[in-house]
Amino acid sequence: MFTDLLHSSYFSLFLIVALGFMLGRIKIKGLSLDVSAVIFIALLFGHFGVIIPKELGNFGLVLFIFTIGIQAGPGFFDSFRSKGKTLIIITMLIISSACLTAVGLKYAFGIDTSSVVGLVAGALTSTPGLAVAIDSTNSPLASIAYGIAYPFGVIGVILFVKLLPKIMRIDLDKEARRLEIERRGQFPELGTCIYRITNPSVFGRSLMQINARAMTGAVISRLKHQEEISIPTAHTVLHEGDYIQAVGSEEALTQLAVLVGEREEGELPLENTQEIESLLLTKKDMINKQLGDLNLMKNFGCTVTRVRRSGIDLSPSPDLALKFGDKLMVVGEKEGIKGVARLLGNNAKKLSDTDFFPIAMGIVLGVLFGKLNISFPGGLSFSPGLTGGVLMVALLLSAIGKTGPILWSMSGPANQLLRQLGLLLFLAEVGTSAGKNLVATFQESGLLLFGVGAAITLVPMLIAAFVGRLVFKISLLDLLGTITGGMTSTPGLAAADSMVDSNIPSVAYATVYPIAMVFLILFIQVIATVVY
Repeated sequence: MFTDLLHSSYFSLFLIVALGFMLGRIKIKGLSLDVSAVIFIALLFGHFGVIIPKELGNFGLVLFIFTIGIQAGPGFFDSFRSKGKTLIIITMLIISSACLTAVGLKYAFGIDTSSVVGLVAGALTSTPGLAVAIDSTNSPLASIAYGIAYPFGVIGVILFVKLLPKIMRIDLDKEARRLEIERRGQFPELGTCIYRITNPSVFGRSLMQINARAMTGAVISRLKHQEEISIPTAHTVLHEGDYIQAVGSEEALTQLAVLVGEREEGELPLENTQEIESLLLTKKDMINKQLGDLNLMKNFGCTVTRVRRSGIDLSPSPDLALKFGDKLMVVGEKEGIKGVARLLGNNAKKLSDTDFFPIAMGIVLGVLFGKLNISFPGGLSFSPGLTGGVLMVALLLSAIGKTGPILWSMSGPANQLLRQLGLLLFLAEVGTSAGKNLVATFQESGLLLFGVGAAITLVPMLIAAFVGRLVFKISLLDLLGTITGGMTSTPGLAAADSMVDSNIPSVAYATVYPIAMVFLILFIQVIATVVY
């Protein structure tokens, strides 16, 4: 009876997933296989003749790659626009050196291309890379090579991260304190302060005339004139002895004191008719609009004192482009705030709603794009393929954000659920498909593949450490985050975080990870297509 059940694809699928999760949760000295354990269980089942239909694997593949692209899109393009260009160069060096090492060792030892791309994916612990390797080669050898290279891909990065500070003789805690003093972050913490108007040059002048926001970066949110507290407008006139309350960075608040007068302790309380409320931007029509274009003061008598996005407080400058899910701190009369809430949407439920039309349409566009054949001089041609097409379209749509009424985004929980589902379906199918050749391949060249995989893991990290410290002279904390992000190694980042009380490695990791993930996928596809 049990044997008959194993030949039922749905029973085998969920049994593989369940056993994979059980194995993945086992920790040895803090290390675990996590979701990648599913492929090892699937390889074992495949060895004994269990097969999961390929259609299920392809379904999981497109779901997984699409959700990866939707999540990574904004970060991928923002990385190019941010100040982390040095970190991105090092990341590209990691990916390119890993691929060049793999290609060089392929020719040195006569390894087939299918195994090489699997080794690259395993050595850099990249499940999306494995997806592309299998899709591009249509060979079970990629899965087997991935399984051989993966363990050292995890352990090697962790050991390297642990040993690098000792080799360089750098105290990470001292390094963290030095860097925290040097940089308060790209977005300084916003504070609140009140001022007494004592500068004669602003007496009798309106806020529009003194242009405080443009000159200092601070936002004046309240005014006290003759014991009456109100929300100022652009036409509000300042008088000697008035009090104002402003929000901004410490630098902005200091500059405002030079402009208007003396800083004082305390806070201006709101009148009973005035309120302060946090509102969510959930209306599609408002996405990508600039804050100044909303004319909140003119239309509703309200002021935005700060905008919170992804856990970061942003100064509400007029040219700030609003994004879905932004949280705006609004001050004004009760009825005015209600009007602003209607304008923005302020519907928390919409943050967790999932519209399947953008998902389905995005995948359709991605599959169609993947069918294109791009020709180059010299007779070479390149097709994005299923994974490449879906990934590129998802990245682009996610960065665009909105097309007419269509919102190209997903809530975090929905993205995680669909990604996990897709990944599990994909791993179960490719693992069982590759399992029938597992023993023969390992007996024939298992030790060689393990050694090549270890080299692909170590060489890029050594090059990145050398170039990062000696050429670009970046801090070791930035370097650790860049190496773990470039190697797409979350366990490596966890090891770095456990060594120092600082978020600098995490910031560097987040900056380069989308770049590494996307370009590793593209490089693997190029190797599979043009290297013979």
